[in-house]
Amino acid sequence: MPNLPSAAKRVKQNERNRDRNRARKGELKTETRKLLDAIHDGKVDQAKTMLTNVSKKLDQSAAKGTLHRNTAARRKSRLAKRVNATAAAKGK
Repeated sequence: MPNLPSAAKRVKQNERNRDRNRARKGELKTETRKLLDAIHDGKVDQAKTMLTNVSKKLDQSAAKGTLHRNTAARRKSRLAKRVNATAAAKGK
């Protein structure tokens, strides 16, 4: 239990931010899973468009402070690498 008004406000802010961050991370995981499913199924064109959307969401999460910017960059790089490998294997 916070003793000061500023500490009480901070508790409220932390709870609100935690909910926002969890929602963003959940959305990211869902989008990433869909992208990986498209890669696994060999849908190269769909995977390329999804990669653009996932990259945008990663950048937005990094800008908002949900993810560290290097984490977002690393995830984008790994996903792009997988999409490109699938495209090369398919010959597109």
